[in-house]
Amino acid sequence: MISTRRARRLLVPTLTLAALLGGSLAAPVAAEAPTASATTASSAPARRLDGTHVVAISIDGLNPRALNRLGRAGTPYLHQLLDQGAGTLNARAQLEMTITLPNHTSMVTGRRINAAKGGHGVTWNDDSVTRTVRQAAGHDVSSVFRVVHDNGGTTGVYATKSKFQLFKRSWRTAVDTNVIAVEKNAAVVRALRSDLATSPRTFSFLHLGKPDQMGHKYGWLSPTYLRAVSTVDRLVGSIMNQIRNTPALKRSTVIVLTSDHGGVPGTTQHADAKNREDYRVPFVIWGAGVRHASLYAINPTRADPGRGRPGFSARRQPVRNGDLANLSLSLLSLGPVPGSLWDRRQDLTWR
Repeated sequence: MISTRRARRLLVPTLTLAALLGGSLAAPVAAEAPTASATTASSAPARRLDGTHVVAISIDGLNPRALNRLGRAGTPYLHQLLDQGAGTLNARAQLEMTITLPNHTSMVTGRRINAAKGGHGVTWNDDSVTRTVRQAAGHDVSSVFRVVHDNGGTTGVYATKSKFQLFKRSWRTAVDTNVIAVEKNAAVVRALRSDLATSPRTFSFLHLGKPDQMGHKYGWLSPTYLRAVSTVDRLVGSIMNQIRNTPALKRSTVIVLTSDHGGVPGTTQHADAKNREDYRVPFVIWGAGVRHASLYAINPTRADPGRGRPGFSARRQPVRNGDLANLSLSLLSLGPVPGSLWDRRQDLTWR
């Protein structure tokens, strides 16, 4: 476990944990400071936060077939999320691309990808590109981080890929804690749990990349990939148990878990946005005040897509990973991300 003193040092992002992990962290990057007019125009009206904490978790490359293959014995905590929370294994990734960074940017902005159609414009998927989301879109783009921060809350990013420096670079003052530990899934969970124990962030975004890493190396649903899913299941379970065993957290904390994409079994690929193995993802809400139900059963405004891939014009949309931003803000009793598309009415319910 990270000591309380060391946990406080994480507020100086990236540098302290780099020393802890022997230099395995990505180097800090320069951030683009938004202009005052851009920040003011994109901020939601101030509301009073009600003390709730949201922990958003993305398990990179989680094909829902893995839960069926491993069963409750191999993924007991992911099954607990489904058994106790409101969820589905038939949510959808982004329509334009089933790629990591574009989908995660949709998760935190609530926007589609295509900048010409009102999207965020992030189409790259590596850290060689140092643009901000604002630069990608051609105009200011808000996020769940900025809405929470502008309403007096605190935020944190805990990620296992260096490309996630994009979030701090794009919303410099709105991301309070930024822990990037490349391929160190246990380390980012320890950092998150240390913050939960001492000063829980209003909104925390946790990225766990091991299944994607093993899928690209050994193939989706390979034995090594399945072991990686079991590993992150235990890590998610450690967060769940901390919440359950800490009365203050149990009363106030909600987990929202999803994925950026799946992956085609027997291959090392996930880039075909029209392949169900790539675009089908889980979406689960668990914690304080959340009822146990199928998300589609309690949300008549959403339609279970079956094996289909509904487009933007579908009258009733499926649950999408891009719903994460505005659902999280709804859980925090805050309004939607300005300019967002997914769940902009905040009608996706968990009760």
